[in-house]
Amino acid sequence: MPNIIISKAVLEEKLGKSFSDEELKDRIAMLGTDLDGIEGDNIEVEIFPNRPDLLSEQGFSRALSSFMDIKTGLSTFDVLESDYKVIVDKSVTMRPYTACAVVKNLTLTDASIKELMNIQEKLATTHGRRRKKSAYGIYPLENIHFPVNYIAKDPSTIMFHPLGMETTIKASAVEELHPKGREYKEVAKGWTKYPFFIDAKENIMCMLPYTNSHDTGKVDSSTKDVFIECSGTDLDNVKVALNILTTTLSDMGGVIHSVEVQYDKESIITPELVPTGWDIDIDYINKRLGLTLSEKEFQKLFARMGHEYKEGTILVPAYRADIMHQVDFIEEIAIAYGYENFNAVIPNVNTVAKEDDLEIRKRKIANILAGLGMLETETYNLTNANNQNEKMLTDINLITLKSAVNTEYDVLRAWITPSLMEVLNNNRSSEYPQKVFGIGRVFKEGDTETGVLEQERLAITICDEQADFTNIKQTFDYLMRMLDIEYTMAETEHPSFIPGRVARVTVNDKEVAYIGEMHPQVLNNWGIEYPVGVLELNLSEMFNL
Repeated sequence: MPNIIISKAVLEEKLGKSFSDEELKDRIAMLGTDLDGIEGDNIEVEIFPNRPDLLSEQGFSRALSSFMDIKTGLSTFDVLESDYKVIVDKSVTMRPYTACAVVKNLTLTDASIKELMNIQEKLATTHGRRRKKSAYGIYPLENIHFPVNYIAKDPSTIMFHPLGMETTIKASAVEELHPKGREYKEVAKGWTKYPFFIDAKENIMCMLPYTNSHDTGKVDSSTKDVFIECSGTDLDNVKVALNILTTTLSDMGGVIHSVEVQYDKESIITPELVPTGWDIDIDYINKRLGLTLSEKEFQKLFARMGHEYKEGTILVPAYRADIMHQVDFIEEIAIAYGYENFNAVIPNVNTVAKEDDLEIRKRKIANILAGLGMLETETYNLTNANNQNEKMLTDINLITLKSAVNTEYDVLRAWITPSLMEVLNNNRSSEYPQKVFGIGRVFKEGDTETGVLEQERLAITICDEQADFTNIKQTFDYLMRMLDIEYTMAETEHPSFIPGRVARVTVNDKEVAYIGEMHPQVLNNWGIEYPVGVLELNLSEMFNL
């Protein structure tokens, strides 16, 4: 999690009053951040990944001012219309989305430029997942000729002067010669073309996901107007990033102007700084928190968190990336009410605790596999259909989220193997062999109160030059022997596995597992170079027998 250092003098200037160190320590810690300490004029704060809007002095001051009842309620930002246009070419399939803006009338100093660079980098590290999901560029507007083209090109055909280098080079050499190219080249592994922003006079503005051009992308203290682009694999993600950057610059004194982003079949106008409306149930929030707050009290507490509440509807700022569910509003009220104001109550129940039998067995399995030199991973229950089905060559009926915030996490996983394949994909530069396992929950439609059947499963992957059906079967044999469970195995078919190298495992006449060797097309879909042996075992079914 990134740390930011805020000047106490600047913070107090933005808050409009002075505070003792103890007052600031108390309020900052209760805002939902982790205060590392105050030393002299420096306040060091650890910002949690769910609040990227707090990564700048401006965003943090805005939130703290509201939380401390200095300037509460919804912050609004004007966006002036303009005729600036960015054209998105169909070739940018590896990073197909962008959102852009222009901010004018800035007064930049060396300190504010440094802060702008810091938030840009920290935002890309957290919200942009180390530039894998999104990355951002800021350019002096005076150097750019519109319309700007966002297009993918062969880097060996492009010459440009990367920011921070002394000479013009081929774009194909950036990964070896430029520090950002070396640092982030794994993000672009397997790309044959790279996205570029190129203006109307064919000036190269940047090479993604690496660096701006020295000629068009160097912001200094003489810069008054800037062009901002956020590009990535998810449109909602880049829109939120743009909202955070533009509102930060607005708080620096800038004036925001819109940009038309033209896709193949439609155009969008960005940034979209209109608050998002949510319908909420205050009785539900009161019940979950054990409170009896009135609607008027809710209105005050939501205003303290920078929202606007009225008659069951709440408006959320466009730069808040963390609001996804009613539960998030429960947390907002808990923070605004003050965790220190909740009264601890000992429940009036008398029970004898006992660890769940399945949890005992899961821990035993984890210990057995760890003894074989395997690494345990924890992966998300939320994922996407591309990972669960398309990349795995399957067509499983998935449970989708009704109000998913983005397309990366919009379904509940039906099996764990794709999650482990993603782990292997993310660790392609690590040492081999890679032997990983995960124990977790999967979800499918079932005859339950919620209509969703939840089960615990174990998945194991072995990735190495020598990995095959025999390797994974030997591991499974050892595990079942240590659990004292007998099983039978029969050849079967499964689209994710190589025909003839996949089997169905049966325990007491109940099919409980697939074991086999991943299909080459699946490996190619995940960008994995070595064979992978896989086991997926239904623990709920096996231990219920």
